Amino acid sequence: VQLQASGGGLVQAGGSLTLSCVVSGSILTLNDMGWYFRDPGSQRDVDTVATIEKDGSRRYADSVKGRFTISRDDAKSAVYLQMNNLKPEDTGVYHCNARGRSESTEPFNSWGQGTLVTVSS
Repeated sequence: VQLQASGGGLVQAGGSLTLSCVVSGSILTLNDMGWYFRDPGSQRDVDTVATIEKDGSRRYADSVKGRFTISRDDAKSAVYLQMNNLKPEDTGVYHCNARGRSESTEPFNSWGQGTLVTVSS
């Protein structure tokens, strides 16, 4: 199972971006999916930005509530992150993650390669 993220780029503060992540491979079921943030200049591990479960339940980091919206399209095996009112502190690499079961019924927990978001002040 592979994840391909896209949609990052350079945007001015207050602008918007939409990140997309497509899951490919022998997928039987997709369970929870999410977006995670990594500051390239930090030793910290990834931080959770937003997650969405199979039933559509969403969770957000406090720092993005009211600005970011996560959604999914199971027919396309995709998860999206609509990012509005971007701030310079949102600058970093955004990774997508998906958990589920492959057609061989083995569970998977896969990560995308990350897409860079740069917000200028």
